[in-house]
This record gives sequence, C-alpha cells and structure tokens, in this order.
Amino acid sequence: MSDEERQPENRLRRELPDEVPVPAPRPEPATGRPAEEASGEAAGPTAGRTPAETSGETAAGTTGQSDEARLTGRRRLVEGLWPPRFSRAQLIVAVLLFGLGFGLAVQVASNSDSDSALRGARQEDLVRILDELDDRTQRLEDEKQGLEKQRQELQSSSDQAAEARRQTAEKERQLGILAGTVAAQGPGITMTIADTKGTVKADMLLDAIQELRAAGAEAIQINGVRVVASTYLSDTGDSVSVDGNKINAPYRFKVIGKPQDLEPALNIPGGVVQTLEKEQATATVERSTKIVVDALRQVKQPDYARSSSP
Repeated sequence: MSDEERQPENRLRRELPDEVPVPAPRPEPATGRPAEEASGEAAGPTAGRTPAETSGETAAGTTGQSDEARLTGRRRLVEGLWPPRFSRAQLIVAVLLFGLGFGLAVQVASNSDSDSALRGARQEDLVRILDELDDRTQRLEDEKQGLEKQRQELQSSSDQAAEARRQTAEKERQLGILAGTVAAQGPGITMTIADTKGTVKADMLLDAIQELRAAGAEAIQINGVRVVASTYLSDTGDSVSVDGNKINAPYRFKVIGKPQDLEPALNIPGGVVQTLEKEQATATVERSTKIVVDALRQVKQPDYARSSSP
C-alpha cells in the first residue's frame, strides 16, 4: 500500500462515489409554458411564498379593513351628533325640565334661609317658640269650643229669638272692635320704636303688625291711627303714612291681646326686634293689664255689597 492510500483523507475520498454532475436545464419551447409555471400563477399571489409571509399579509389586510371600518363608524357618530338636531317636542321637554330644576333649587334655597334663624337660635328661644305655637293651638281650640257652645244654646234655648238677638248684639260689638268703629280695652302690650337714624321703613312696621296679628292681637293702634284689615302703610320721605295719615318716630304701638303671646312673638330670633336692631333702631316692649285703644274709624257704607240674609 502506497503512502497516499495510507493517509485517512485519501482513503475517505476513495470510498465516496464521484460527484454526479447537475444536468443543464433544457430549453423551454417557445409555443407554451410549463405546467408548473401555469399552476404557480393560478395559485395567486401566495404561490412561491412561505406560510409565515402569507399569514402576515392576511393579518395586515384584516387590520387595515378593521381600521377602515372603525374610522368609518367614528365618522358616522360625529356626523350624527354634530350639528345637533332637536325637534320641537324635545325643546319643550328640555325647557320644562330646566324650569323644574330651577324651581327646586329656589325652594331648597328658601327653606335653607327660613331655617337658618332657627338653627342659630338658643335653646331658650326654641322653647319659647314652641310655647307660642302651643298657645295659638289652645286659642283656636277655645274659639272652637265657644262656637259649639253658642250653637248648643241656640238649639236648647226656650226663647230662641231672644237668644239670637243677644248673640247678634255681642257679635256686633266684636265686629266693631275688629273694624275699628268702637273703642276697646283689655290686657296687652305697648311697643315703642325709637328711630333716630331714620332707617325704619313702612315694610318694617307692616312686619310688626302681621307678627302681632299672628300672635293673637285683637286691636292695634299706631300713633293715634287705628289699624284694621284694610290698613295700608307707605313711605313718605323720612316718615311713614298709615292709611294716608303721616306719622313720625317714635312709633308707639298699643296692642290688646294676651301679653304672654304678644311679647315672645316680637322677640323671636330673626323677628321684629332683631330686625330693627340691625337697622340701628331700638324697640321697647312693655306688658300691661289694661291697654286702651280709642282711635276710631268711620263706618264706610259699601257701594255695591249688600247683605244676602233675609
């Protein structure tokens, strides 16, 4: 064995077969195309590509279509909302809802303002207000019982005509006191309002009158002018007019009623006395067992109203 055969490289090369030469491609006929090329074109754009490339192109096409659909939906939404289109019924409903909301807001605000004075009141003031309400309730109950008693007397009296005349005369005196045509006297209070700054106006005096009436005042007189149901107050320069009669400070109220009800009604938190003090005016209230209201009003004959009883 020669030295070349003994070497491993030469021995391995001798054991392997000789390389087979690659045959040269045959020329394509001019009249036609191979079946493989025709089948490749028929397979579409995915022929001759790897599966990863084909799936990538498919996903990209799907994403493009979804983006286009999303943009189209968003554009449709914008076009549907703007410019806004309202029907007449929708506008009416919107206005009604706005009015309802505004009314509720005003109601809540007014309730808050009315309750603010009571929230800041002391315990003694709250107890006094409750007592005043109880007194008003008791007064109405007494009036109810008096009317029921009169009815029973009319039904059981042997001389119903005489009893009716007596009750009519008594009712006439009561109505005369309320109308201001007769003088009256009884327990009550005297309130004097000193106004050195000229800040007291007609509306403040009117608030005092209304508060006294709510507390059970039966007869009121201001500086010699009788206050009745038709009384009106107005500002006249630096003074106040009551039913056209000019009065000046100090304003002196003479009120007949239950003193235990009248005085607390004026001194409640946020009431007449505190309001006058805010306007730099002072109010002094004094109780009395005898108040005389002697200012009278002329009886006015009605022009059109007539009694409906026979």
